[in-house]
Amino acid sequence: MRMLAGAVAVLAGVAALAFGRRPGREPAAQAELDRAVAAVDRELAADLELTTMFDQTRQAFVLENGQFALHADVLAREVPQVHGHLADLYVRIPETESAMERRGPANTLKDEDRLIVEGWEGDARALQVALRNAAAAPRPSPLERLIARLGVRLPFR
Repeated sequence: MRMLAGAVAVLAGVAALAFGRRPGREPAAQAELDRAVAAVDRELAADLELTTMFDQTRQAFVLENGQFALHADVLAREVPQVHGHLADLYVRIPETESAMERRGPANTLKDEDRLIVEGWEGDARALQVALRNAAAAPRPSPLERLIARLGVRLPFR
């Protein structure tokens, strides 16, 4: 029975994509998503401010990471295509903090550590934009959610 329901959901998603129609979100789900996106967006903005201060002062900072954990379920359900990338970004926070702490004489930074910090910072900026855009877009179709869950990348995207 579950397989039949899954097949129907996939077919409905394919039909919706074929006809250019995508299901919208319920107002309550959209409000919950908006709250989650705003919280994670503020947290990333604060972390980016800290990495900018690090770039200027070479003093290490502890990055914020609590809001993503609080809102991960909502983001996984409503914007799965961005959730996985955000999860990866947050997993890399300890590595980034460690790279900020490793300083040589006169606060010099090894190229490898600089690349870790700058890579995290660049990914955070890109994901901020992707998160905002995903929250404003219609809810993903069942097929798009299945593809996101499987981690498949389509060549036309």
